[in-house]
Amino acid sequence: MARLFDRNMFIMLLSVMIGIVIITYFIGDIVNRSKIEEIKKDYGVEITDINVKNEQFTSHFIESTVSLDQARDRLALGDYNYKLAFLWYYSALNENNITDFNLFKIRGVDNCSKAIPVYQKSAINFNLAESFFRDTKNYTSYYKYLEILDLYINLTKSGYNLTLLKEEACNYLQILIENLIIDEQTGNVTYLGNVSDTLRLLDEALLLIDDLEEGYERCQDYIDDYLFFDEIR
Repeated sequence: MARLFDRNMFIMLLSVMIGIVIITYFIGDIVNRSKIEEIKKDYGVEITDINVKNEQFTSHFIESTVSLDQARDRLALGDYNYKLAFLWYYSALNENNITDFNLFKIRGVDNCSKAIPVYQKSAINFNLAESFFRDTKNYTSYYKYLEILDLYINLTKSGYNLTLLKEEACNYLQILIENLIIDEQTGNVTYLGNVSDTLRLLDEALLLIDDLEEGYERCQDYIDDYLFFDEIR
């Protein structure tokens, strides 16, 4: 009888122990699953955040380059009219035929009138591009991206200053062309009134333009020569 009791007691204790092990396993499994779900949730948030930043970076960079391209195109169009205006200006200065003189003068003023608003729009685009490039830096921490973005920012700042100065020079040129007169008797071309200050300001602007153009081209060269991928050594 005692043996039977001991056996039953042993079986009962064994069953209890097995039950405790099973319960412990289930509790551990539940805890582990909760941790896994929590980790998944954390990584999911992190991955989502990375994806959002990548999308924002791409969107802002595209927006920046579109504004930069528009600025360049308008700068080129402004330069086209600006150079033509100079051609008609010098042609009028050296012309002694009244008809041709008046034609060159009209063309010069017309090209200045076309160049000035285009330069203004170009400056706005350069300014917008700089702002967009600066915003783009908020969506990356990769040093290569930050370096190339800084180069683009320098380019847009240089382009903005260059464009404003060309607009200013074009205004001076238009004043000079409008003040050109020709003597019908002698065919001599002179200016109506005193334009010495305008001539001086135009000369100063042209010298500054040369310097700014060199700086603008250097900024572009830095971008073109930038080694984005490290060389394999």
